[in-house]
Amino acid sequence: MKNLFLLLFILPILVVSQSDNTISKLYDTYDNYKEITLDKRRIKHADISPLIDELELNSKFKVTKVGTSIGGKELSLISIGSGAINVFLWSQMHGDEPTATQALFDIINFLDSDDFKKENKNLLSKLTLHFLPMLNPDGADLYQRRNLLGVDINRDALRLQSPEAKTLKRVRDSLKADFGFNLHDQSTYYNAERTDKPATISYLAPAYNYEKDINEVRGNAMKIIVFMNAIIQKYAPGQVGRYNDDFEPRAFGDNIQKWGTSTILIESGGYAGDTEKQEIRKLNYVSILSAIYSIANSSFKTIALDEYEKISQNDRKLFDLKIKGATYVLEGKEYLLDLGINQLEVDTKDHSSFWYSSRILDQGDLSTYYGYENLDATGYTIVLPKVYPDVLNSTKAIAALDLKDLLRSGFGYLKVGAILNAIVSNPYPLHFISENGTTPIFNLVPGQNPTFFLEKNGVISYAVINGFLINLNSVEMNIPNAMIYR
Repeated sequence: MKNLFLLLFILPILVVSQSDNTISKLYDTYDNYKEITLDKRRIKHADISPLIDELELNSKFKVTKVGTSIGGKELSLISIGSGAINVFLWSQMHGDEPTATQALFDIINFLDSDDFKKENKNLLSKLTLHFLPMLNPDGADLYQRRNLLGVDINRDALRLQSPEAKTLKRVRDSLKADFGFNLHDQSTYYNAERTDKPATISYLAPAYNYEKDINEVRGNAMKIIVFMNAIIQKYAPGQVGRYNDDFEPRAFGDNIQKWGTSTILIESGGYAGDTEKQEIRKLNYVSILSAIYSIANSSFKTIALDEYEKISQNDRKLFDLKIKGATYVLEGKEYLLDLGINQLEVDTKDHSSFWYSSRILDQGDLSTYYGYENLDATGYTIVLPKVYPDVLNSTKAIAALDLKDLLRSGFGYLKVGAILNAIVSNPYPLHFISENGTTPIFNLVPGQNPTFFLEKNGVISYAVINGFLINLNSVEMNIPNAMIYR
C-alpha cells in the first residue's frame, strides 16, 4: 500500500482528487449498472443484439449500422454526446476476447442512468463517445480469435481484406477520432515482470514507427495509461503490465496511432478465482470510464510522460498450478522436479461453455516461474495412478464409493460399463475409462495430462487429477471435471 500512496502522490492534484472521489464512487456503485444479461465470457452476437435494439429506441443514443461481418452479422456503432472531442472504443476484434465488450455495455448503462448528472452533463458536452462493442461477431459465436476468413483482424490494417477491418478503418476515418480505446483479452498466464502477480490489466501506447518516436498523439495515450494504472493499482495492487512497444506495421493499434488518434491498448488478463473475468470486467469499467472523464477535464495532460516507463513490463511466467521440488523416480534413480501445470479450456460444441483438459506445460527448474496455486512438494514422491478393479455400471454405484478413500489408496481411474456412452461430463475426482479400455501411458513430460499422487513416508497426501490439486487431508476435494477415456 505504501507504493500505491507514493504513486498517487506524484500524480497531479486534479488526478488524485478525482481518484479519491469520483473513481471510488464509480467502483462502489458498479453493480447498479452491470449488464446482467452478459454474465459469461462466451457471449455471442445474439446476446448483444437485443441490447442494441433497445438503444435504438433510446433518444440519448444514436445507433448506426456501419458494416457487416463475413457471416452477415451487423456491426453497430453506438454514439452518445455532443462534444467536439471524439472518443472511439472498439472491442472483440478477436472473437474470444469479450471482457471489455461486457464492460462497454456497463458503461452505456451508466451513461443512460440519471446518476452522476453533473459529471455526465459536463462529460457529454465536451465529448462524443462512440462504441463498437463487437467487431468480430462470427469469431465470437465460435469463440475463436480469427474471423471466418481465418484472418487475424488485428493484422489486416494495411491490406484490409476482411470486411471487419474495412469497417474499423472507415469508422475511425469518418470520426477523425481524437482518442481510441483498443480493447482486448490476453492470456491469464501473463504476470507483472519478476513478480508472482498476474497481469490483470496490461496497457500499451502503440508505437507508430520503428523508431518508437513519441509525438503529442502518442504522448497523450501514454499519459492516460499512467492515469489508468494508478486506478488499477488501487484495486489490484501490482497486477498491471506494460506491453513491449515494438512497432507492428500490420496492426490496427499502431496504425491508428499513426493516423492521428491517441490509441490506448487495454488487455484483460487473469485474476485469481475470477474464471469468468467478472472482477476484471469491473476494473475495465472503472478505469475506462475514469479515463474518459480525464479526457473531458483535460486532467491527464499534466501527467509526466516518464511515469509510463515505470509501469512493470508484461511477462509470461505464470502457471495455474506450480509444484515445487517433487521427487520423481526414473530408471531406478531419484530426480527433483518442479512442475508447471495449466488447466486448459476445451469448448463445448455450441461454444457456450467449456471443460478442462489440463497439461503439464513445463518441468525441471522452474524457480523463475510462479503459480496461481503453489505446492512445495519437498520430500514428496510422485506416484503413478492405479485403476480401480471393479466395473461400475451405474451412477448409483459410483456415488456409493468413498472417493476420497480411493484417492488415498492411489486410484486415479474408474472402469465404467455401458453407462459410459451416456455420460457427457465427469464431475467426479477420478477419470473414467471404458470397461475394456486402458489408461494413458504415464510419462511425466510436457504435454501429458497431469494425473498422479504425492506420497511421503508411505502416505498419499495429495492427488493431482486432470491438473487440479486435491489435498486429501482437507474436507473439500471438488474439481471442475476429470477426463473420460472411451
